[in-house]
Amino acid sequence: MKTHKIKFKLNGETVLAEVKPNEVLIDFLRYKLGVKSPKIGCDRGDCGTCTVIMNGKTVRSCLVLAVEADGSEIITVEGANKNKITQKLQKKLHEKNAFQCGFCAPGMILSATELLTENPKPTKEEIKEAISGNLCRCTGYEPIVQAIEETAKRENGE
Repeated sequence: MKTHKIKFKLNGETVLAEVKPNEVLIDFLRYKLGVKSPKIGCDRGDCGTCTVIMNGKTVRSCLVLAVEADGSEIITVEGANKNKITQKLQKKLHEKNAFQCGFCAPGMILSATELLTENPKPTKEEIKEAISGNLCRCTGYEPIVQAIEETAKRENGE
């Protein structure tokens, strides 16, 4: 099978690689680059565990071909940790004991980071909408929503 050369930024670092035309981004990130925060869940884009930020928007990396990453900028939780909003959000999630098993955490964190970056004062409904593509089977979502709400209030000096 013919491979394609791609070049993109991953968490601020340039990546040059060869990928198969049918290789999905989640497999490329995890198995070829060793990035472990995006998880493999449903492989259908339903659960959100494979969420990454691609060119400023969250995407399900199980639905994106690795070749589509060419020329893009991808951020995983490893790279988002440099973002002050993400740092404050993670601290608040920890304080709220928002995650039990943690499997959904990377997708939730990136979805909330995208929301708070685009909308620093989201309503509770906007928060719920932003994380709606991320399934959590442990918490009932309430501590996650509270942590996002409190992070937004803290960011806005409330």
